[in-house]
Amino acid sequence: MPTALDNRQRSPRGPLRAFVARLVPGKARTGIDDRDANERVAVVATLLPGSRERAAEILAKGAPYGLGLAGFRRHSVFLAAETVIFVFEGPAIEGLVRDLVDDPVRSAAFSVWAPLLDGTPRLAQEEFHWEAGRPQ
Repeated sequence: MPTALDNRQRSPRGPLRAFVARLVPGKARTGIDDRDANERVAVVATLLPGSRERAAEILAKGAPYGLGLAGFRRHSVFLAAETVIFVFEGPAIEGLVRDLVDDPVRSAAFSVWAPLLDGTPRLAQEEFHWEAGRPQ
């Protein structure tokens, strides 16, 4: 089984671009009229064994780019023993994530994750959400 150290030769942005292109190929970022609309999407990645501690160190530093400037309203990261889940929230969220991955300057920050990941991250789309005070 490969370790995090065995994985350093991988391209930092390739897997992220691949999953965005494959899973949201036909959607263009067009903006929305309803400013209150908030969409969520998660990026789920499997960590190589022994990588959780390094992942926690990376996350402790916060986001390496301006989330608000990128158009996101919220961003959370969940870390388990062998999984990291990045949750992005905002209007036209798939376009915002695509823009982030396609920007060579901002996406360069993803390179720190490449040695820790086992395989290509996967996009998980929201199937259910509940919020108090919102109509169902």
